[in-house]
Amino acid sequence: MVGQSLRSICADKEMPYQATVYRWLTQYESFRDQYARAREVQADTLADEILDIADDSARDIQMDAQGNERTQHEAINRSRLRVDARKWLAGQLAPKKYGDRIQQNISGANDGPIEQKITVVDETQVKAAVAHLEDNY
Repeated sequence: MVGQSLRSICADKEMPYQATVYRWLTQYESFRDQYARAREVQADTLADEILDIADDSARDIQMDAQGNERTQHEAINRSRLRVDARKWLAGQLAPKKYGDRIQQNISGANDGPIEQKITVVDETQVKAAVAHLEDNY
């Protein structure tokens, strides 16, 4: 069950309903602590899955009936979607560890104006870099 969503875990007949879990979260501090730790583990599991998905190229190319290699864009796009979904969720579950980083540089004299430069590293930049690599290799 490591890495599964609460919804999928609670779908198991041997597990409590989601509403019960949410009620326990408000009622029991020890349960809240265990739940928070489980969410941290889930974020780490998602990060591991991202690497596995990104490294798996088994379905990226297939042979057609004539023996020609054909790029399977649907499989590649599905892998990209799976990575993006996990990346987003990991960033929501553990933003300090897996969230987008914001770099801020402040400079200026004590009496002068302050200059500020903010660089946001987000998935748009990552997607552009991946697209560039795919187009050139």
